[in-house]
Amino acid sequence: MLFFSCEDAIDIEQVGRVTADVAFENVQDLQDGLTGVYGRFDMTREVAMAANYSDETSEGTENGGQGRTTGAVFNLNAGSAAASTFWSTGYSRLNAVNRIIAASELIEPSTEKDNILGQAYALRAFAHFQLLSYYSTDYADDNALAVIKLDFVPSIADKLLRNTNGEIYASIESDLTAATSLLTEQSNPIFVSKDFVLALKARMAAYRQDYTTAQTLAQDLINRYPLTSRLNYRLMFTDANDDEIIFKLKRDINGIYDNQPSSGTVSASGWIGGVFAFVSTSASGGPYYEFNRSLFNLFSTDDVRYDVNVGSESIVSPDYTNTQNYRAEDVLLVAKYPGKPGQPLLNDHKVFRSAEMLLIVAESKAHSNDLTGVALDIKMLRDARFSTPQTLPVYATQQEAFAAILNERRVELAFEGHRWKDIKRLGTRANQGAERDPVGVATYGSTQSLAADDYRFTLPLPIVEFNANPDLRAQQNPGYND
Repeated sequence: MLFFSCEDAIDIEQVGRVTADVAFENVQDLQDGLTGVYGRFDMTREVAMAANYSDETSEGTENGGQGRTTGAVFNLNAGSAAASTFWSTGYSRLNAVNRIIAASELIEPSTEKDNILGQAYALRAFAHFQLLSYYSTDYADDNALAVIKLDFVPSIADKLLRNTNGEIYASIESDLTAATSLLTEQSNPIFVSKDFVLALKARMAAYRQDYTTAQTLAQDLINRYPLTSRLNYRLMFTDANDDEIIFKLKRDINGIYDNQPSSGTVSASGWIGGVFAFVSTSASGGPYYEFNRSLFNLFSTDDVRYDVNVGSESIVSPDYTNTQNYRAEDVLLVAKYPGKPGQPLLNDHKVFRSAEMLLIVAESKAHSNDLTGVALDIKMLRDARFSTPQTLPVYATQQEAFAAILNERRVELAFEGHRWKDIKRLGTRANQGAERDPVGVATYGSTQSLAADDYRFTLPLPIVEFNANPDLRAQQNPGYND
């Protein structure tokens, strides 16, 4: 994991070891190293976590037991795959990017080097933020424990303890400031740019409930990344259009992620659509997860998001609560990741989109009790997604407004890795936890609900980390100490 207790091996120099001064001799070497760092970033596990441990999915027709003892019953502990997966992948990313930053000191100054360094600093900030979002108990409390800050290449003798949210946020902000000063302007959304920095700052500010900052940054991005047409929205999720995309992770046929992930787990990566099906988004494609009815019921057939998310071969029961065979008579296929020509289920990972920024603006207005402003923002989004202009909603209370935002995020950002974190940070204000449809619960034996303030909306530190860093055990998250 992050640290290993093998002190007797510290001073060994392996024969043939490739040191930084050999591996990085020029800017091209540094660029090659950065390309490798990009390859460590992946959203498949995030999508699986949000889908399996919230209320996005139910068992599919081809489910052979996937998730029944984990996400279906909200089972999380220090030995869970989720606990170790996000910890190990997060620190793998930090280790890789720190080596690039350290190696850059060996390279002569140039504009190209500055741009590479800018991307590296931004990716390090993103890696820290992703880790914090899984292991911090309270995003808005700077004194709450977060994760271990890793802004250097560690020794295997290091035994570090958790930093506070405030310390991690300060490190992120420092990295993003450095990134902004070094980055050149970029128009290609598959590379980190200054707009990536703004989007990350906006999301982080919303998580921290610094809504003045969040609204300003998000609105700036919306102005430059307007909502697209219904046609281009469809094309965006087949990777044929990038209109609303601020940043995405590119996925290529024959690339390192062109493989089938292990089904029903958050611990493996590959085709992002493989989180839900074995082969394709069709009825015969082996769907082992499908829509949870509680999510599906929020969609309208006149909404382009229905076309993007719901498979065309779905079987929609007009009265699903009274079916004789619910599993066979109400088959709601997840189609958000149809794949590329030649490889079903393999799609680019959309990390920052302008629709999220618009919903951050709405969230900021809800925080300041601007209920009319919230309604106008949600109508703007719906007008872009529906074939006809939508009625302006009315919210009588702040709680209603937060509930509407949470539901709109649930539809707009379905199966994109947000739901689990959204309930954690907004659920109490919206009076909404994870709530699965009772028909599916009765059919599959899953757990129906998880309150927004439940400790399982924070991951435990993994037990394998304690083996190498035993003092960290005293900093385990609440609820996992038994």
